[in-house]
Amino acid sequence: MDKEKLLKHPLTLIASIFIFLLIFSSLGLKLPISVISQDRGAPLVVDGTGKVAVVPDIARVTLGIEESGTNLLSVQKSVNQKSKDLVDALKKLGIDEKDIKTTSYNIYPEYNYGGGVIPLSSTGVEIAPAPGRIPTISGYRVSISYAVKVKDFEKINSVLTTSTQEGANIVGGVAFEVNEDTKNEKLAEARAEAVGQAKQKAQGLASAAGVSLGKILNISESQEFPYPVALRDTAVGGAPVPEPEITPGETEFTVTVSVSFEIR
Repeated sequence: MDKEKLLKHPLTLIASIFIFLLIFSSLGLKLPISVISQDRGAPLVVDGTGKVAVVPDIARVTLGIEESGTNLLSVQKSVNQKSKDLVDALKKLGIDEKDIKTTSYNIYPEYNYGGGVIPLSSTGVEIAPAPGRIPTISGYRVSISYAVKVKDFEKINSVLTTSTQEGANIVGGVAFEVNEDTKNEKLAEARAEAVGQAKQKAQGLASAAGVSLGKILNISESQEFPYPVALRDTAVGGAPVPEPEITPGETEFTVTVSVSFEIR
């Protein structure tokens, strides 16, 4: 059977090839077969970083009132009254009520272990009494904390001094941040810068390697935007807070992207 007839009858061609291989196998002969395979190469992965600085426009002040006494009801009444006076005073300064947030309200018993009164919350661990002595509650400590959002930075000092005058004996600090709309806008700018940097880097590498870039296969990002703390001070016992020089400085938004490109 000639070559043309075999091509016209594919089943006959397959059978002939099978018989041919069977004969070579039975005779112990080996065919010089070479198999070449090529997998698609791994994608080109590059990183890019974008940074955008912005001046914060919101200050967050942490305030608190704390008192102790032997009668829980009396201590609560005192703390609650001072809290009301504090909130009213902040409103008079022009602070919106929705910007005054109660972050905690706690009541802690104070125990007498025979060696003095030790507040349970001061250590976080209950102290074992002396043998034969049963600890007794000698009083209570009540505390309330607020987070106050101040949008007019010229009022920050007034908020601090007025709060201590109204009974705030805990001033945790002042932290600056950026409102959500501005933050999203600046993150978009940093993201665009990061992607542009990644593309430029990928094009440079591809040109140096003599290959061309295909489509983007994958992209991911991570963000960093720490908020600076301008003032951190603590006043206990109604001590007046000095007039500090408060400056918001700048907050830097950083976006890092990882982009995978197909190589052609």
